[in-house]
Amino acid sequence: MSPKWVKSWRSGSTSDVSLTMFAIMVSGVTLWLIYGVFMHDIPIMVANGATLLLAGTVLVLKIKNG
Repeated sequence: MSPKWVKSWRSGSTSDVSLTMFAIMVSGVTLWLIYGVFMHDIPIMVANGATLLLAGTVLVLKIKNG
């Protein structure tokens, strides 16, 4: 089983992905990243930056491919 972003990238299909769920997830991760920046907390910034990159990729693919 591969991660959702790998499967979506390779197949070009995001039909099994909820746009609402990923939009909410990306929003929440973005807020955590901002919190990490304000608190100067490197682990929070790194973890949420990586998550934002991957979840954001799936969100962009969902918006692009429907």
